[in-house]
Amino acid sequence: MTTPSTFGKIFLNLSWILLIIGLGYVFQQMLEHKENPNQNPVSLSTTEFTEVVLTRNQHHHYVANGYINNVPVTFLVDTGATNVSIGADLAERIGLERGYQGIAYTANGTTTTYATTLQSLHIGDIHFKDVRASITMGMQGDEVLLGMSALKQVELIHKNGQLTVRQFH
Repeated sequence: MTTPSTFGKIFLNLSWILLIIGLGYVFQQMLEHKENPNQNPVSLSTTEFTEVVLTRNQHHHYVANGYINNVPVTFLVDTGATNVSIGADLAERIGLERGYQGIAYTANGTTTTYATTLQSLHIGDIHFKDVRASITMGMQGDEVLLGMSALKQVELIHKNGQLTVRQFH
């Protein structure tokens, strides 16, 4: 039989466990927001253009959630990358086909790449079609480098820790 004091101890222990789980969840959300403050990019559309304003993260990079072929991904804006660059594991999950083989010269050395074409890529309401991309062997993680094969189609305005990506209609 459970006495009132035993019930109280069980309730107290359960409360502590739930509090710790809740705090862990809150801290995880805070860390994710610091790494990617653009988890739900907001778009502004006019008759002339559509734009998304990105806030830089704690490392001074522009990271944003978006989609490749309607699959959710996280982009890292990289104006030094010729193409949109995707790691082999993520490319396989998206279902991208490997085209001709090449070599890329990166900050980490040389690596094998395969050409591919993305049917669609979008961040907020900015949409790209038939974007040239590279499947990059040895690229770790699920972050996609958003390179110039997409960015050449938009205007970029960098000011006060924000990057405005503007696509004209």
